[in-house]
Amino acid sequence: MKWNWGKGVVVGMLAFMSFIMYLVITMSTDKNYSHDLVTEEYYAKEIAYQEEIDAETNTNNLKEKITGKRTEKGWEIIFPAELDPEKIKGTVFLYRPSNKKLDFSLPLDLTSSNLLIPGNRMLDGRWNITIDWDYEKTQYLYKKQIVY
Repeated sequence: MKWNWGKGVVVGMLAFMSFIMYLVITMSTDKNYSHDLVTEEYYAKEIAYQEEIDAETNTNNLKEKITGKRTEKGWEIIFPAELDPEKIKGTVFLYRPSNKKLDFSLPLDLTSSNLLIPGNRMLDGRWNITIDWDYEKTQYLYKKQIVY
C-alpha cells in the first residue's frame, strides 16, 4: 500500500477529530472539571435584584459608613453611631469563594454598635461579607470583600 498526501490528510483529520472527541468526553464526565454556580437559585435571585439595589442605596445614604477590621478575636464590624443597635435585626452571611462548605451565616442581634465574627470560624483568605438588616422598617444591605 502506497502512502500519499491524500491519505495523510485523512489520517490527520481523523486524529484531530479523535483528540477533540476525547477532550469533550473528558471535560463532561470528569468530576475535576465540574464547577458549581455561585448560587443555586440564580433566577430567583435575579428577580429580587432591584430590592437589593434599593437596600444598598439606603446603606450608602447613611451619614457614617460601616467599617470592618481584623482583631485578635476575629473580624469586627462597626455599625454607624446614628443607628440604634437594639433596633437592628437581620443576618450576616459569610461566603468563601474557594470552598462553599466554609460558608456560614449569623443572626444579627446587637446590643452595641460592634459585631464580632469569631476568628475560629474564619480561615485566612478571601471572604465576601453580606449583611442584610432591617432598621425601622427600612431594608439595608452591605456587601464587602475582605481578606482575613
